[in-house]
Amino acid sequence: MSDKQTIQVYNDQTDDYIAASAELVVSDPCLKSFIQACPTGGRVLDLGCGPGEAANLMARAGLITDAVDASTEMIAVAEQYPGVSARQATFEQITESAIYDGIWANFSLLHAPRADFPSHLSAIHTALKPHGAFYIALKLGSGEARDRLGRFYTYYTADDLCAHLDTAGFTVTDQVFGHGTGLDGSVSDWISVATRA
Repeated sequence: MSDKQTIQVYNDQTDDYIAASAELVVSDPCLKSFIQACPTGGRVLDLGCGPGEAANLMARAGLITDAVDASTEMIAVAEQYPGVSARQATFEQITESAIYDGIWANFSLLHAPRADFPSHLSAIHTALKPHGAFYIALKLGSGEARDRLGRFYTYYTADDLCAHLDTAGFTVTDQVFGHGTGLDGSVSDWISVATRA
């Protein structure tokens, strides 16, 4: 994510974001499935880690955990968790090759412009080891827009997302649908997709 307005919202509302998301992360069955899909002691990346609650659970499960986010305030919180190696980075700065057993992108890549989405998925595929686990969650819909807080979003249908994943070389293994209230107070439908590289 490199949209300055979106990054500033997260810098300004880090505490509110933590309050709204902490309990959801701990009870997220998709996160538990992701952790189980990774080998014991494997290396994982939390892409768009926010304040690092998910990365913390990965590290506590025994995974070697890297975490990146474009927000300086979010990284300042995430880097405080033991076992989490956190750094500030945008999606464009993911340049590793075949080093991760799993990559978790939970409601992060939805902030990338649609035109950049294929290149981000390609970089993620390259960063994963063969058959590595990739989990992605996005809001369902169509088009691009800003929410009430000014954050930039790109929306996808389930078929559109799965087509992008297939083109990038991923095999979809599971899909979960749901809805929830976001930081801006609006309720949105979402999809979480589990894949293998």
